[in-house]
This record gives sequence, C-alpha cells and structure tokens, in this order.
Amino acid sequence: MDIPRPRARKGRTPLFAAVAGVIAVALVTLGLGRLKAAAPEVDRSGLWIGAVQRGEMVRQVKGTGALVPEEVRWITAETAGRVERIHIKPGATVDKDALLLELTNPDVMLEELASERDVASAQVELLRGKSRLETQEFTERDAVAGITSELADVRRRAEAYKAGAGDVFSDLDARRLADREKELAARLELARGRVAVVQKSKRDEVSAQEAQIQRLRDIAAFRRRQIEAMRVRAGWDGLLQDLPLELGQWVVPGTVLAKVIRPEKLKAVLRIPELQAKDLQIGQAASIDTHNGLIAGRVARIAPAAHQGTVTVEVTLDGAPPQGARPDLSVEGTIEIERLKDVLSVERPAGAQPDAPYSLFKLIEGGDAATRERVELGRTSVGTIEVRAGLREGDRVILSDMARWDGVDRIKLR
Repeated sequence: MDIPRPRARKGRTPLFAAVAGVIAVALVTLGLGRLKAAAPEVDRSGLWIGAVQRGEMVRQVKGTGALVPEEVRWITAETAGRVERIHIKPGATVDKDALLLELTNPDVMLEELASERDVASAQVELLRGKSRLETQEFTERDAVAGITSELADVRRRAEAYKAGAGDVFSDLDARRLADREKELAARLELARGRVAVVQKSKRDEVSAQEAQIQRLRDIAAFRRRQIEAMRVRAGWDGLLQDLPLELGQWVVPGTVLAKVIRPEKLKAVLRIPELQAKDLQIGQAASIDTHNGLIAGRVARIAPAAHQGTVTVEVTLDGAPPQGARPDLSVEGTIEIERLKDVLSVERPAGAQPDAPYSLFKLIEGGDAATRERVELGRTSVGTIEVRAGLREGDRVILSDMARWDGVDRIKLR
C-alpha cells in the first residue's frame, strides 16, 4: 500500500533578504548623500596670492600717449604756386628768417605788375584833377577881384556925390550908381560862392582820388606780399618737423607747406580709459615715463568728450624732458587722483570692479587650504583696490582668476 508523504512548507527567507537588501541600499545612499564632497586640490605655484594691508593708498590712473610740442607753427600757402626749390629738409634747426622753399606763379607776378600800374595811373589822374580844379579856382578868384574893383569904383563915385559934387552928378546918375552898387554887391556874393564851391569840389575830388590811390596801393602791397609769401620762411626759431612737398608739386591756398615747432617745450598727451577718467581734475600731479627717465607734470587740460573709449588728457611737464625726448615719442603716464589715509587695501584681483561686492578665496590652516569669502570692495587704483568689509589686515587671499571654481567654497593647496 502506498504511504502518503507529508508536503513541506515554503520558506519566507528570500523575501526577507530582498527587503533587507533594499533597506541597506537606501541607508547607504542616504549616508553618502550626507557626506561632504572632498575639497578639490589646486597647485599653489600657479596662483597669485596677496595680503591685505592697512595704511595709505594712493589712487592712480594710467594711460599711454605721446609727447607733442606745446608751440606749433603751421605754415600754409597764401597763394597757388608750383614748388620750385626746397632749401631745408625736416629735422633741421631753423631761425625765423630761414628760407624753407620757393614757389612760382606767373599769374601772381602779372597781377602784381598790373596793380603797380594802376597806382601810377591813379596818381597821374590826381595831378590832372588838381591842375584842372586849381585853374577853375583861379578863374573864379579873378572874377571876384574884377567885381570887387568895379564895386569899389562905384562906391567912390557915390561917396563923391554925397560929398557935394551935385554939379557933376545928377540925381539920375546917383540912382544909377546906387543900382549899380547893389548889382555889383550881388554879383560879388555869387562870385565868392562859386569860389567856395570850387574849393569844396577840389577838396572832395582830391580826397576821393587819394582814397582811390590808397586802395590801389593796398592792393599792390597785397600783391607784393603774395610774391614775397612764395618765398616761404620759418617765421620763428625752432625745428623744422615736417615739409611734405616735392619739387614740381602744385599747391593751392591753404595747403600745409611746413611745420615748425619749439622742441624744448613739450607736453604729454595721454589717453585714459573712460571708466577711470571720472575723477580726473585740472592740476593733479602726474608722472611721465619716457622709457629713458621719469619727469613730473600737472594735468593741464581734460577733453570734454570721450573718443573710442578713452579721454584725452594733456599734461604739462615741470622740468626739461629727459635725454632723447622728442615730439611723437611714445610715453606712459600715471596721474595721482588722491591719497587715502588708514584704509585696508589689497592688490586688485582679476575681474574686480570698484564699489561692488566680490568673492575670493582666503587662505586658512596655515595656507594649506582656502575658503570662499564675500567682500565689499571700494575705490580702486592702478594695481590696488580698497577693502571695505569682509577681510582683515594680514589676511592672505588668492587674487588669480578662480572662475573655474565658482561652484566650490573650499579648496586645498598643494
């Protein structure tokens, strides 16, 4: 007979093991999530590290530029002409009477001759006019003299009648003498008036003619100056810096012929970045580096407008320029804005802006590590910047560009 076998009970051990495994994985994941990420290591040799200092901070701005002469004489053509001769080349020292070049223009020479002829013709016409008017005046004066003589004779006869010469003169004769006297007196007055008119006419015509002669003389003098101006001279003592002409070249009025400067009187013209120029003022001290020496100066002029991102600043030099200084020499200038007393400052970190917050790494643990600190920056200079909050004197900070570590608050240095 068959004997029934008892059925074995299914065990629950695998299910419990699976649940325990899931719980273990969750606990491990949670634990790892709560662990802090290890700080990255950065090579110390590639970092720029500076220390926060307390004391005086000199605010400065820098710019590049060139030396230019303070006194420049541009010589331009007064009349058109062709370059006939060039006597002196650029770079030569000249005095005011030095002949630089000569121009020629036949038309100008003909105009000068014509103006001289006009003056001579006007002078001849003046002499003729004077002679004619003087003759007319003499004629009128002769008429006055004749009438005066005749009037005097009539008056003598009238006086003789009044004296008792009635047996000689009748009453009719007396009336005729009286009428004749009135007529002659009227004619004398008219004759004298004609003399006055002739004299005034003489003065007016002579004056007008003399004025015309003077105008013609002025024109002739202008033509002579044009002729003389074609012999181009330096005009003052100095250095001939430029003469951009060639023989045979035709120039028109206003063309620049030459440039004469005073080489001993130079100034620096600097280009300051517009963001740094807001605190510039006339009279601020400056230092100009000619690459062969330093020379002190003062800000003399600040351009009212920016150009291509820079502001032009003129600096007058306090002393003689260093050896080798010359016009158009490239220079670097430093202008002192102000001196700040007893402030915290540090070398300017990469990308730092004035009057703005900034984050950087401060060294800790003896310099083996650094943590990110948020600081408040203030006024800036060429290479330094004011620290208003976030750091203390003696703190050492990393000034290099740490943009690649923006998501890290702590680093290790090796």
